[in-house]
Amino acid sequence: MARIAGVNIPTNKRVVIALQYIHGIGEKAADDIMQQLHIPYERRVSQLTDAEVLQIREMIDRDYTVEGDLRRETAMNIKRLMDLGCYRGLRHRRGLPVRGQRTHTNARTRKGPAKAIAGKKK
Repeated sequence: MARIAGVNIPTNKRVVIALQYIHGIGEKAADDIMQQLHIPYERRVSQLTDAEVLQIREMIDRDYTVEGDLRRETAMNIKRLMDLGCYRGLRHRRGLPVRGQRTHTNARTRKGPAKAIAGKKK
């Protein structure tokens, strides 16, 4: 089992798919890594040589912000917005949708399960 950026990569999957298990590497980034390192797309993780795994690991460390660093950066950006007191920061602080979605109905993912209101039933 290959370990890249602190994540155990599944061995029986193709490398392009397995790289996407790393937080911060999506379809495009995985495709770019494969092209730059000249690894065939049919190659599975179990078929990679130690040198290829090392190349992938070095490239990700050098060119991409992934896993803990990316999560920390995202959390710091949200914390900055909250400290500024801007509209987006207030929405984060209250646990409401940030990007202009409606909240009269829906928005249950951000607001949590519906709370009953006493005397509402007619």
